[in-house]
Amino acid sequence: MAGSVQDWVKSSVLPNGLAVITLDRPKALNAMNADMTAMYKKYLDEWESDSKVRAVLVESSSSRAFSAGMDVKGVAAAVKGDVKTSMVPTVFNNEYKLICAIARYKKPYISLMDGVTMGFGIGLSGHGRFRVVTEKTMLAMPENGIGLFPDVGFAHIAAKSPGQGSVGAYMAMTGARVTNPADALYVGLGTHFVPTDKLSSLQEALRNHNSLDNAWEAVEEVLAGHQVTPDSHPSLETLLPAITACFGASLSVADTIKALKEHEHSDDDLVAEWAKGALAGIGKGAPFSLCVTKHHFATVAAAANSPGNDLSEIEGVMKTEFRLGVRTATRPDFVEGVRAVLVDKDQKPNWQPPTVEDVATPDVEALFETFEYSIDELEVPPAAA
Repeated sequence: MAGSVQDWVKSSVLPNGLAVITLDRPKALNAMNADMTAMYKKYLDEWESDSKVRAVLVESSSSRAFSAGMDVKGVAAAVKGDVKTSMVPTVFNNEYKLICAIARYKKPYISLMDGVTMGFGIGLSGHGRFRVVTEKTMLAMPENGIGLFPDVGFAHIAAKSPGQGSVGAYMAMTGARVTNPADALYVGLGTHFVPTDKLSSLQEALRNHNSLDNAWEAVEEVLAGHQVTPDSHPSLETLLPAITACFGASLSVADTIKALKEHEHSDDDLVAEWAKGALAGIGKGAPFSLCVTKHHFATVAAAANSPGNDLSEIEGVMKTEFRLGVRTATRPDFVEGVRAVLVDKDQKPNWQPPTVEDVATPDVEALFETFEYSIDELEVPPAAA
């Protein structure tokens, strides 16, 4: 694909102090490679210490997608050629350091999540302070379906979702797509709903605001002037009792599948249809990935209200996910999942092991262990006291 990192991650600083990142790789739905991620972080780091920059706006050049996530086909090709390729730790290192920087950014950080926002697209937006969704926003974490796991710190976001993290766990386990703005706000991925016909006006208001000296108040004021209340009720709230019953932190993957099968026979048609869809989503996931996801999300949810627990902070979550990312990306399921879903597109992956029942718990737990050498761990600044 023609183009360079400077073409795909564009930056500008406007006279009023608004710094803008524009993702411009539309043919790939703004899929991010390691160089793009490094460039993105370079801009953020420079702007955080630049007194002329008051706030940061992240947008896409295309209404089709904010970002479809990591450029997984490139990584899978590298792993297929050499399972010890340095691309794997490099990609996750760049992504996860950027996510920590976004989560701790000291200036207003605004993401316009219009269109497809999946995987690392949620990583780029979901940890920022201002998260604008539209009626065209499509949110999803489909990584289990390609033999990885829902990473980018989504477990940290999910832990704060309704049902003591059950709603986020449901999204992670099933890869379910959230397309209703009311649901995006309910799960916590969006902070403001701005219809697409108001998006240009919002962008112009931010670009032309003449008083960004008090940036936090100014951004809040502009967003408040453009946001509207979704015209529908969040379906995830209606489904919360069923979601909690099927995706509670104490349930194993097998327990979740059993509970969903029971809910398929609910007298409530909405619940029955939801359970059927959730089972179909789980059915697309690699069994090993599902077990890793369940363990990780349950552990992070349990730590959410425990100050002092490393997994209650984004930095601790990302350190754990670095171990998981490096190890899952070099398992056979990843290359096979990318082949089946994105390359050959036969949708018939040969997972190893083939069923949830065949997954050995010690094998899952081994992925969470620290590396033999501390130099191989992810290094990020500690959370501020």
